[in-house]
Amino acid sequence: MLIIWITWTLGAGKWTVVEYLIQKYGFKHLSVRAFLIEKILERGMENNRDSMVLVANDLREKFGPGYIASELYEKAAKTGENTIIESIRTVGEITTLKAKWPFVLLAVDADPSIRYERITSRASETDHLDYTTFIANEEREMTSDDPNKQNLQACISMADYTILNNGSLEEFHSKVDDIMKQITTMKSPL
Repeated sequence: MLIIWITWTLGAGKWTVVEYLIQKYGFKHLSVRAFLIEKILERGMENNRDSMVLVANDLREKFGPGYIASELYEKAAKTGENTIIESIRTVGEITTLKAKWPFVLLAVDADPSIRYERITSRASETDHLDYTTFIANEEREMTSDDPNKQNLQACISMADYTILNNGSLEEFHSKVDDIMKQITTMKSPL
């Protein structure tokens, strides 16, 4: 069993990695977003990016920085199957998960202008924003001293593997394949 987590910047290609691992490598998929949407709806809140941040931060404050990650990790571990889980957003989640095996953290990033173009073209319910708001949201989530809050910069720096996704889909898939070759030769540190 292998569990890969993804940390990413908005529009970098997280879902492209997920789909590729599902289709080519037979991974199962779990999502922090789906977990949070369930909690948002239970609270009667509007399903948007702000609600996701608020609910995620609240759960981490109440139950610890690794709560959401631990819940999804245990769900994946019970299946015994290779699983891709997206996404890691806090240092507290990584710290909690680093104690578990198998755990691999993959970071996906791309230039901001490319990422903004991608999110506006996909037009999902949480992606209706102008470039200034896009950058402001990212800055809000990029750093924090609070282990319960988003700190993408630190998460990306803690990744086992990082992909810069500024090129073609073929180049991106090739980078994923190279990483998969490396991961499959890893042995448990225990």
